[in-house]
Amino acid sequence: MKLYGFFRSSAAYRVRIALNLKGIDYEQLPVNLLQGQQHDVAYLRMNPQALVPVLETDDGSILTQSLAICEYLDERYPSPALLPIDPVERARVRALANAVACEIHPLNTLRVLNYLTDTLGANEEHKREWYQHWVVDGFRALETSLAETATGAYCLGNEPTLADICLVPQVYNAERFAVDLDAFPTIRRIADACNALPPFAEAHPSRQPDSA
Repeated sequence: MKLYGFFRSSAAYRVRIALNLKGIDYEQLPVNLLQGQQHDVAYLRMNPQALVPVLETDDGSILTQSLAICEYLDERYPSPALLPIDPVERARVRALANAVACEIHPLNTLRVLNYLTDTLGANEEHKREWYQHWVVDGFRALETSLAETATGAYCLGNEPTLADICLVPQVYNAERFAVDLDAFPTIRRIADACNALPPFAEAHPSRQPDSA
């Protein structure tokens, strides 16, 4: 498999974690978002949205959108499972994952932050305040939810799930933008537990080939 991504992209980070948890060998092909490589004609043929990641499967299929890719991997490689068997628990994991991937992350992507500065004229301080506001707003609700569901080491139970796969990259980016995580002890505890696992540690942006 081939994974097209950018080392700091939360979405690409999620897919790296999922691939690592499944023990799947894959080749990384960097797409430098800062240099605009996502707008190259060849890349747009694979993903007209000009977003990362793209996963090219071993049969040549092209998949986009990180959550869709993670669920594809879970269906094709069932063990270890990223979603619980119980329908209620499965829904809870999806809700936690979507709270990050659909509510917090879209407001803080590179293209949104660039629009704030390049088009609306926001300065770096305003950009940082925007980022911090939406992360803190989302983390407050997530912390409350996790305080109820995180009865084990991770977001739900004692095995990492799709929820953890989404949480860890968001925590990484929150720390990059100096978000104070002291108010979110459950989030911090879960992220620390995940990052102690090799599949998460090996997916960290600092360990990617395009991070230098």
